[in-house]
Amino acid sequence: MIQDISNKLGNKLGSKLAELRKSCGLSQMEVAKLVSLRCGTITNRAVSKWEQGDSRPDADQFIALCQIYGISDVPAVFLGMESGDPLSGLNRLGRERAEEYISMLRDNPIFSSKARITRIVRQIPLYDMPASAGTGVFLDSDSYTMMDVGESVPDTASIAVRISGDSMIPKFDDGQIVYVHLQPELENGEIGIFVLNGDAFCKRLDTENGVKLVSLNSEYKPIRVKSSDELRVVGKVVE
Repeated sequence: MIQDISNKLGNKLGSKLAELRKSCGLSQMEVAKLVSLRCGTITNRAVSKWEQGDSRPDADQFIALCQIYGISDVPAVFLGMESGDPLSGLNRLGRERAEEYISMLRDNPIFSSKARITRIVRQIPLYDMPASAGTGVFLDSDSYTMMDVGESVPDTASIAVRISGDSMIPKFDDGQIVYVHLQPELENGEIGIFVLNGDAFCKRLDTENGVKLVSLNSEYKPIRVKSSDELRVVGKVVE
């Protein structure tokens, strides 16, 4: 390893070793003592020669230097290769702090890989009194049950309503549940849930030449909304 790095870096190996030592706040004397504990006695003069490029550490000494400087991803640090080490770029002190935090996370049962993950179930109201797709049924805002919904249900869905009648076939069948985003207004052509004079409908809004609630089933005539009628938009049907 050290030979490959030496061949590629040449004289720059020494300056890189000096840079790493300084980033750790160590003197050449301190580095010499630390290397000596691992590989046998060397002097600060040997460290100086390494950094000046006059000589190179052997394999054991190079490994000891990497340990002292907190280097685990040698190719990334010395050769600039892409690193898979999330701690790459941190000096020894930074690595020590990161490893302390990782140790704290491991000791916390919340973050343990053995911790049981609780799946959060999303619920929205399902109205028991259906919005009529035929003759109109009153939508009782106090009569609903909470239903679990999966990932297939749009995040924008606020409530669910069960369709009654066949006026919205072939898109929506009798008894089908539709999902609704609560909003006070709709654009022309959008399908929504409406309350007209106390009756609830699932219809398509038509605002050309007046306001009409239109069925998708051609057997049903559009409901024309008169100026004397009370019309409220409950929301938009979302898919």
